[in-house]
Amino acid sequence: MKLCMIGTGYVGLVSGVCFSDLGNDVVCVDKDEKKINNLKKGIIPIYEPGLEELVIKNFKNKRLKFSTDLKSSIKNSDIIFICVGTPTKKSGNAADLTQIYSAGKELGKYINKFKIIITKSTVPLATGDELEKLISKKTKKKFSVVSNPEFLREGEAIRDFIYPDRIVVGANDIKSDKILKNLYSPLISKGAKYISTSRRSAELIKYASNAFLATKITFINEIANLCEKTGINVEDISIGIGLDK
Repeated sequence: MKLCMIGTGYVGLVSGVCFSDLGNDVVCVDKDEKKINNLKKGIIPIYEPGLEELVIKNFKNKRLKFSTDLKSSIKNSDIIFICVGTPTKKSGNAADLTQIYSAGKELGKYINKFKIIITKSTVPLATGDELEKLISKKTKKKFSVVSNPEFLREGEAIRDFIYPDRIVVGANDIKSDKILKNLYSPLISKGAKYISTSRRSAELIKYASNAFLATKITFINEIANLCEKTGINVEDISIGIGLDK
């Protein structure tokens, strides 16, 4: 399949490289010319074990490309992943979706046939709905907005992509769901759990997962404090409670 990754940060670069290694034609797009030129030379902007080797391998095999030309990258792709940053706003706790919606506006200009547009960035509930409305104002061509959140750990990102605990796809139409299931079929065949759900559900799964992880960390830290005061090895407790299925 022909894929376009908008944004060559942690999520966009790792996902794009891994998709190309699965045999897809991938173009990673970024506004930063210096970063794109460095990537073409095999110079990686982040450190992730095994990433440099995969970039060089797939770039040489011409399955992986790097570009600053968003227009042609969108037109020549079937599936577009939005992997831009969603930092917390300086004025509060809300996510800054400026880059997401900016990408959406650009997308709307260049859609020339049916496209699947995927938010891979961590976004609040109903962001996909707003993105769909935004793009609809820019084009009359058919498209589908899908939520496909990432669950990558720094230092283990490539392994997490190839052997994921779950693949969450939130599509509101059957056609997009089938296409994405086919895209992920090499990973599903290795045992990855494919979860097909609504777009809003997928968005909330990501947020709930992050919150649940934070809760678990906070909880075991409190247990560790208790263990320290009572002369107990917290690792024994962690194993003991962690085996409850």
